[in-house]
Amino acid sequence: MLAGVAAGALNAIGGGGTFVALPALVAVGMPPVTANAVSRVALVPGAVASAWVYRRELTPVGPTSTKALTAVSVIGSGVGAGLVLVLPASSFDAAAPWLLAFATVTLAFGRHLSRALSSVLGRSVGMSSRAVLIAQFFLAVYGGYFGGAVGILMVALWSIGLGLDAAVSNPMRITQLAAIFLSASVLFLIASDALSAPLLLAAMLVGAVAGGFAGAHLARHFPAWLLRGVLLATAVITTVLYFLRG
Repeated sequence: MLAGVAAGALNAIGGGGTFVALPALVAVGMPPVTANAVSRVALVPGAVASAWVYRRELTPVGPTSTKALTAVSVIGSGVGAGLVLVLPASSFDAAAPWLLAFATVTLAFGRHLSRALSSVLGRSVGMSSRAVLIAQFFLAVYGGYFGGAVGILMVALWSIGLGLDAAVSNPMRITQLAAIFLSASVLFLIASDALSAPLLLAAMLVGAVAGGFAGAHLARHFPAWLLRGVLLATAVITTVLYFLRG
């Protein structure tokens, strides 16, 4: 339950909740593949609670409508969750640290790089709606398969591709994270053994709801610079831990 509280709060504030929930489940003896499914299911209500808190503060991602972005997140996550059932759990292990390192650097310098490119090109850098949706689909596939730091990757993409501020895009990050987790969880509940440890699942789920709700309310009162700092610090710590784990 405490791991659920921490994971839900982290997802609401800066991301990285999977890195608390998944190791906690593995530590009590759950197989990694099962723990992956259970953690995804357990974190869904917390992500939905956070998205509810932010429901009036959503900022569109460039020219892309929120409905289209959410639909792509749901579809891509479903594909990724399906891959969990047919591919080994270690498939992304080699690539994940480098993806996170790229996301961290982009998150730190994305807006500056976007402005520099705009100055060189003589026009604003902006991904088209189609490009945003295609990129979101692949991120959602990754999110459905593994989920670790997918929110950080989304914010990094929007930062460099659209020049969006990390603090401004945080409500949309949480909303899309909820969509990705919810889509994957439906398949996991049907086709995996996520219900093999109902007490652990229920305890983490309850904790994640409390953490997600409280974390979102806390993040709303952060000044923009502090929220950006928390997001970046989470990304750096997550990347370091991933390289150490690898």
